[in-house]
Amino acid sequence: MRVTNASVYRNYTTSMNNVQARLNKSFNKVSSGKAYESAAENPLAYYKGQKIDSQYQKVLGQKQLLTTVKNRLEQQEDGAYDIQKTLSEAKNNVINKALTGTTSETAMATLRDHLLQLEHNIVNDLQAQYQDFYVYGGNDSSTPPFSLSADGMTLTYSHKFPGDAQATDFVMKLNDNGKFELDPSSTGTEAQLIQAMSEQGFLDLGYGDIRDRDTLLDTFTGGMNLLTGITSGAVKTGNANGTLDLDTILDALSEGPLGLTARGVQAMDKYLDPNGPDYGDRAKLNSTLSPILQKMTESEHKTSTVYSDLGNKYHLIENLETKLNNSLDSLNVQYKDTVGADPYEAIYEMFNNQYSYNAALQVGSNLMSSSLFDFIR
Repeated sequence: MRVTNASVYRNYTTSMNNVQARLNKSFNKVSSGKAYESAAENPLAYYKGQKIDSQYQKVLGQKQLLTTVKNRLEQQEDGAYDIQKTLSEAKNNVINKALTGTTSETAMATLRDHLLQLEHNIVNDLQAQYQDFYVYGGNDSSTPPFSLSADGMTLTYSHKFPGDAQATDFVMKLNDNGKFELDPSSTGTEAQLIQAMSEQGFLDLGYGDIRDRDTLLDTFTGGMNLLTGITSGAVKTGNANGTLDLDTILDALSEGPLGLTARGVQAMDKYLDPNGPDYGDRAKLNSTLSPILQKMTESEHKTSTVYSDLGNKYHLIENLETKLNNSLDSLNVQYKDTVGADPYEAIYEMFNNQYSYNAALQVGSNLMSSSLFDFIR
């Protein structure tokens, strides 16, 4: 019987390709942990695995978003706590240095400068960032939300609305009566300020029902909401009369942490101004600072409420993180049970195919060294 080289090589090549394909498949099974590469091998298990994988990717996306939200909430919580401490320090300074005992003019000037520095500290806390996000910017995370004039009497709130090329500025000045007013230089209107303070950031983080946004977690806390103590929900629902106007917001700002500290600075300025009618008038200073001190205590409680609310949200986020981690573990086990390859069986199969492949290579080596007469009997 006579066998040609071409026929032998053709059969050998076909067999070699089959052996190599089985080896590659076993390599993929070990590296990926999947028992099936296509739906044709086991349609039911394959498509069930695809569904589990889709759920896994969704939970993984929620967990990744959760990390960002958690860090932002931590920044917001720290900022609210710092502002509460700053207000408490301002209150203690007014009590211990301005309202009690006899204090020199130099000491009073030092107290005034210290209160002004506390004002700037509050604004600096409201400029807090996480990565590229201004955490007190509401829906606008790219614009520095606040700036304060050197004398502490003018607060500028900047906010870029969706679709706008430039940020809208709300310039609020403290008038001689200790109340903030919207300055004519402002580019924003009353309606826009209300709109900015009503912004909310409900996110689907595995908590609540996405079909009902009110059950989701609101991850935004605007700086103006913190300074006024008026939540975004309260802005949306309005006050007892069903409306929330500019005067209500500015009154709340004037009686908030920044406004009260600014009013304290203003009272000290009048007391220290040699050309003013209140210069050196301790009785007038005390009568001005006493109601401010009372309002500071009230504002301290309001700020504490915001701080506690942020703390509750952070605690909820931590619980959600635990829940999502458990879900990932559960889905991982389900996936392995459905489409996962047995590791010992897969490794055994891989080595078995490796031996077959090496044997095939040895056969090929022998074929190449054979002559035509080796196939003739």
